[in-house]
Amino acid sequence: MPATQSGVTPPQLESGQTSITVDSNLTKAQERQLLAKLDETFHFVSKDTGLEIKRPIKSTFTSREAVNKFLRKKFDEDKDTKRMESSELVLKKFGLLDRDFHLRPFLLSLLTEQIAGFYDNKTQTMNLLDWLPMDQQEPVMAHELTHALQDQKVGLTKWSSVSLNGVSHNVQEDNRHLQVDEADTAREAVSEGQAMAVFVDYTLRPTGKTLADAPDVAARLKDQAADMTGSPVMARAPLVLQESLLFPYTDGLNFEQAILVKAGKEAAFAGVLANPPSSSFEIIHPEAYLAHAPVPVVRLPDIHPLLDAEYTPYDVGVMGELDVRMLIELFGGHEMADALSPEWSGGAYFAAQRKTAVTDAEKDSTASLGLIYYSGWKNRDSARSFLHTYAAQIPRKYSNVVERTKDETGDSEQVFSTNEGDVLISLSGTGVFIAEGFDLALARKLREKIVSAQPEGPIQEAALPLNEPGLSMARVLASFGAVNAETLQRYTSRESTFRSDAVR
Repeated sequence: MPATQSGVTPPQLESGQTSITVDSNLTKAQERQLLAKLDETFHFVSKDTGLEIKRPIKSTFTSREAVNKFLRKKFDEDKDTKRMESSELVLKKFGLLDRDFHLRPFLLSLLTEQIAGFYDNKTQTMNLLDWLPMDQQEPVMAHELTHALQDQKVGLTKWSSVSLNGVSHNVQEDNRHLQVDEADTAREAVSEGQAMAVFVDYTLRPTGKTLADAPDVAARLKDQAADMTGSPVMARAPLVLQESLLFPYTDGLNFEQAILVKAGKEAAFAGVLANPPSSSFEIIHPEAYLAHAPVPVVRLPDIHPLLDAEYTPYDVGVMGELDVRMLIELFGGHEMADALSPEWSGGAYFAAQRKTAVTDAEKDSTASLGLIYYSGWKNRDSARSFLHTYAAQIPRKYSNVVERTKDETGDSEQVFSTNEGDVLISLSGTGVFIAEGFDLALARKLREKIVSAQPEGPIQEAALPLNEPGLSMARVLASFGAVNAETLQRYTSRESTFRSDAVR
């Protein structure tokens, strides 16, 4: 229908938008047709997961405009907005985002593009999108109804977010945060991985197969997710956003499939909800979760006395295997990330902001941050490879970079001057210590305390129930609504592909 037709309001660009999508919406008859299948689909999901239906589910069809407003409201009002803001500056300091990148408007566009439907924990309502093609609606409905059953089983609002507000101010709080920092990321992967498992099973119904019978399906879907065709915003998103948005769906599905095959339906659904993993390490390595293997956790000593006179604590968190995988891929390429990230053995960072940064502009600049990062590895060769990969990116991250070889104490240390202060990168046993923005003398004092605090015995195990906002963008993205991904749309449009795969 022409936008200039009498009585029709032309579409308007809103703040942060660069283009307008004109949707072909479902008819009321099509909406009624889909809702007529709700009970049947709900019972399929219950049988597929073993999760009990305790009450009927509310449902509604939502417009693109309403979804956009929903996301904007969360951006403006949600407590996780502060998490996003702090994560953005730390991500820029690490080099995972460009210094001039503006996260909020881009993230809003990305989430609006990627959403295929969502379950709202707070209102306990399944939201189907009135612009999604009819042939894609039913598998998405099965996906969202899985979230409804999860909610009825464990209460998703409380279960999926175990974080503390604010920043730690002493060593006890620092280490409590490090013990549990990736819990939200892991739980989001469980939630979406289970929903993706049901999505696959629902799509495979004509074959008589399930995810447990089709071992190659999860890997094939992960390969398909890398195809950004039809997703212009996703295609130009920084790697950290692409990987973080897909991680709960792709790696979460792989995790759930592994538990399903090795331990059965009860363990894969109710069991994992009752005893969720605590880290991206366990999601990436489901065998470690099944074996109750300890999760590598770095311990921080009390560094506050060295910093408190000139700095204010800004952020502390885990650099988990997911974060390291993204970092290495960005700095060294996909092949290096695949080869090196499995050798990760713990990591933590601490960011502090200069007290001399008083204006908003100064506080929003990475120059105001001092960053400490300790990365543990399974062997010295892997640690050295990571050091060289990281050090090679210093000229990309900063300007006026000069390596000060005269200040280096040996082959295991590199010292740089940059426009944002000194950078120290050094190898200590199987660990890599990095300090950016602190003067060299202070950086060496921090290194001495942190390196000497790492245990030589068995690796500590991450614990629950608390969590602090940290680096992982997977956690940040998960906090802004149940975004069930344009990947779902791609999967649905390729049903025949993995249906045929399943019967081979």
